[in-house]
Amino acid sequence: MRALEPSLTLSNLPVLDGVERIRLRAARRLDVRERARLGQFLTPAPIARYMASMFSIASKDITLLDAGAGHGALIAAFVERVCQSEVHPCRLNVVAFELDPVLVSELRSTLDACWALCEQAGVHLGAEVIQEDFIQAGAAMVTGGFFGAPSGGAFDCAILNPPYRKIQAHSPERLALRSAGVETVNLYAGFVALAFKLLKPGGQLVALTPRSFCNGPYFRPFRRLFLGTMRLRRIHVFERRDLAFRDDDVLQEHVITCASKDRRGRGPVLVSSSDGADPARGSQRRVGYAEIVRPDDPELFIHIAPERAPSELLEQMRGLHGTLDSLGIQVSTGRVVEFRARDYLRRTPDDRTAPLIYPAHFLNGGVRWPRAGIRKPNAIVSCPQTADLLVPSETYVIVKRFSAKEEPRRVVAAVYDPRLIPCSVVGFENHLNYYHRNGSGLPPDLARGLALFLNSTAFDQLFRSFSGHTQVNATDLRRMPYPVADRLQKLGAVARSNPLSQRQIDVLVEENLFP
Repeated sequence: MRALEPSLTLSNLPVLDGVERIRLRAARRLDVRERARLGQFLTPAPIARYMASMFSIASKDITLLDAGAGHGALIAAFVERVCQSEVHPCRLNVVAFELDPVLVSELRSTLDACWALCEQAGVHLGAEVIQEDFIQAGAAMVTGGFFGAPSGGAFDCAILNPPYRKIQAHSPERLALRSAGVETVNLYAGFVALAFKLLKPGGQLVALTPRSFCNGPYFRPFRRLFLGTMRLRRIHVFERRDLAFRDDDVLQEHVITCASKDRRGRGPVLVSSSDGADPARGSQRRVGYAEIVRPDDPELFIHIAPERAPSELLEQMRGLHGTLDSLGIQVSTGRVVEFRARDYLRRTPDDRTAPLIYPAHFLNGGVRWPRAGIRKPNAIVSCPQTADLLVPSETYVIVKRFSAKEEPRRVVAAVYDPRLIPCSVVGFENHLNYYHRNGSGLPPDLARGLALFLNSTAFDQLFRSFSGHTQVNATDLRRMPYPVADRLQKLGAVARSNPLSQRQIDVLVEENLFP
């Protein structure tokens, strides 16, 4: 590894102040569409500094991996952290992977500034920039075909903000990951998995990623690998989806995960959260590991309870013994996909059509149909070609699949009441999930009780504790605990009037389900 020469233009600036200028400059130089295609978003200085603060600096000789270095903000933050430590290492070796030639140029400027700071602190900095695809190179390192990486691991620390985009089953990235024993559907999880596989025993990982790996069947193999290899130490949640990368207009919900490569039990996890652009100004609490990953959960969902959620409320929810199977209820995604059924959609209903229900038809826990002034159709032609898209017009509970930007609730449910919309069949658009019994409706009291339960603060907070998606998947709804049928029916029977305020819903749910 070569030692880098100092930069005259940045050496007199605090490192991250100068690097933040580089980030803004790089953002102007990069093609926006190409960045979106690559899932490439540069780390702001406050987040980089907070990530670096999570490392424990104890060794005299540290080798650092940044698997998707970008303009180098995470490396600069780590260098600041090292140089400000009371006992800092004598030597720091950095291996930085970056494929984009524009960013490689900016990365070298950042490393020059890091060299100057290390020289002042008496730390020898060696750095190597590798302009290659980390997935291919990292997989080769894991299998011993690149650098001759030792089987015990090559790095003491790994810090990364990996790109995120879906990867296809037979893509080169997927095949390379599979060769290294990693099975995942998204690039970011592949980066993280290869990074911790390349750590030495006891090595530390800090990663900024979407929260989607915490739940769902697609990330189950990744969770099994991660939790079986790493000891989870810290999790930071950004409560505002629009602030982590506000300059890039990114609405993914992100988390920072800190873990170490050791198996010394499952100790408490420090959970922190922030609702601003600077995560250091948030709050934190220590949580038992069993509250994060339930020991009886074969899916290994990672629960991150909102700080505002009382722990006793979540425990009551987790103590529910009902399931959709025990209730004899199924939940499915709406059958009408707009672009596929376009020829049969109508803005105004007539005697040849059936009602078509969208999220825009939700109103105060029920359905208002038809609805003038919305941009969506109100009806679908009822004919042999659409018969498989429609269901009998009976009582259903419908749930929005997507929450709007910073909507206060993640789960929003309504009752479809056939008495208010006379018809024989109805269509539910694909942006809805609907609860049913073998394709037909539910008993009215059971449906009302179920909708109130889904609309309760308790259910929303439990759902948020493991789901970072803006999407409410039918799979996730199937995994939730539910009250037994007679309690739901009792709840529905005592709450037949609409609309109800959130406070009224929460009181009814608590009085009837958790007496």
